Amino acid sequence: MTVEPIDAGLAGQPAVHPVGATFDLLGDRLTLTILRHAFVNHTRRFNQWIERTGAPPAVLTARLTALVDAGVFVRTPQPGSPDRFDYLLTDLGLATWEILVSIWGWQREWTAAGALHPDLVHDACGHRGPPVLMCRGCGRTVTPRDTEVTLGDDALWRFTSSGRRRARATESTSAGRQFDEIMEAIGDRWSATVTGLALAGVRRFSAFRAAMNMSPTTLTERLSRLCDAEILRRSGDGNGREYRLTPRGRALFAVFAFLLAWSELAHPDAPESGLRIRHRKCGAVLAPALRCRGCDAGLDRVDVRFEPVSSAVLDRLA
Repeated sequence: MTVEPIDAGLAGQPAVHPVGATFDLLGDRLTLTILRHAFVNHTRRFNQWIERTGAPPAVLTARLTALVDAGVFVRTPQPGSPDRFDYLLTDLGLATWEILVSIWGWQREWTAAGALHPDLVHDACGHRGPPVLMCRGCGRTVTPRDTEVTLGDDALWRFTSSGRRRARATESTSAGRQFDEIMEAIGDRWSATVTGLALAGVRRFSAFRAAMNMSPTTLTERLSRLCDAEILRRSGDGNGREYRLTPRGRALFAVFAFLLAWSELAHPDAPESGLRIRHRKCGAVLAPALRCRGCDAGLDRVDVRFEPVSSAVLDRLA
């Protein structure tokens, strides 16, 4: 992936940034846990999420309210109980499915607990396991090396200068801990920007700093955290320091591609974000999609199911 500048022409536009707002909303372990239960367990009621997440009621209320305000859920009265509500996924909420599957796939392949996660099964061919990323426009498989990123002149400044920069402190619950490792990359805007720039091919400390206008201390701290998380690896000293993606870090590309694509669905009337991923082989802005590794068919939400890990597998891992 390479980075090329574009003329954004956005002077005087509002500070709200669609990609930044997306990371603020979905870069949160409890929010992802809520959505996972909505898809996998068809959870729709407040007390069900309390039981399954262990989150304090006030914290859960805040997350559900944010998801309703963002148009991910619609709140409807329960039949016969007008003072109780169901939270139902909207079309926009259903569109987060590909983000969650990409996160699940990364966890399955790159975290120690991944083998304990449910299997994704393609009903048509029976293949079990993570899908691959493809371009919806041309149907080809896509890797970071097949793409280039275009950045508006002030795109990164607008992304990092408004909204939440640091990850929100969320009470530690067993249900939410599965997302701890992905939070190192998407849990706040600074870390997401560093990871995104690395996916775009930035390597040198000085280049990260120039692109982000970040203090050396803050940048060093973020880079060190990503190295500790084995997303980046460091080489060299001083201004010649380089930070290269590990295979584990490079595998985050699909997660970022789907987050960027979803931000356009969620904020259709917002100013242009200035962040685009272009697929070199077809020349179009990347429209990410998922493909089955077993039969090469494109995957939709209705084509797959999650199955718990079998007791035989659990016995082998014990």
